[in-house]
Amino acid sequence: MFEFHGDRKRYFEIQVDNTSKYVIPFIEKYKTITPGTRVLEIGCGEAGVLKAFTNRGCIGVGVELDEPRLVMAREWMQEEMTAHKISFVSKDIYKVNVQEELNGKFDIIILKDVIEHIHDQPKLIAWMKSFLNEGGVIFFGFPPWQMPFGGHQQIMRGRFLSKLPYFHLLPSAFYRAILKAGKENVEEMMEIKETGISIERFEKIVGQTGYKVVNKTHYLINPIYEYKFGWKPKIQSSWMSSIKYIRNYFTTCVYYLITAQ
Repeated sequence: MFEFHGDRKRYFEIQVDNTSKYVIPFIEKYKTITPGTRVLEIGCGEAGVLKAFTNRGCIGVGVELDEPRLVMAREWMQEEMTAHKISFVSKDIYKVNVQEELNGKFDIIILKDVIEHIHDQPKLIAWMKSFLNEGGVIFFGFPPWQMPFGGHQQIMRGRFLSKLPYFHLLPSAFYRAILKAGKENVEEMMEIKETGISIERFEKIVGQTGYKVVNKTHYLINPIYEYKFGWKPKIQSSWMSSIKYIRNYFTTCVYYLITAQ
């Protein structure tokens, strides 16, 4: 099993491959991607996702608050930066000027494993309309909060807790006490608990903020598990995907593509 959060360069390469094999084909079921397509990733990290798009001739822009991760992104994508195929901004997305700092609007916006960390999710999703070209789309990939490891237990230091499913669903007081006893980063894990999002809540926000869903896939086995555990990705059964609320507990990842109505 690959230790996901240790080797950042290997993680970068995995994101490139995963995006090429699963994310881009998912988007292309609705939106054609051609050279020159402008792609924005919010919370881009080391920009492995964007690398897959620049490999297709797209123009990428990454916004990331964690500057040390952008140091690695700039190192690993130096050729693309020199060729003006990609640029990076270390700034709060709400404080970014789309024309002056991002060189205009975008055809595709990517939020992969990001929306479940955002506090005011309706605000961000509504805000992104101002970044979209006409006919533009937004991709979301995230784990439903109630899934076995929706609390991001995998980033915990303790060997036992990092492999314990569902315990993030305990009432906050009990969860906090367990984290404290295990000498985990209590505030970080509690923040994840506060921002976790379900399929139903996401779809409700999409509708309330004036978008429509144009493509979606629910996974029983997350495509990224191919690299982490050697498991083949598996799409969730249609009957399980149709059962509201219950589906969150057995769906490890969802992909959504939305566009403004």
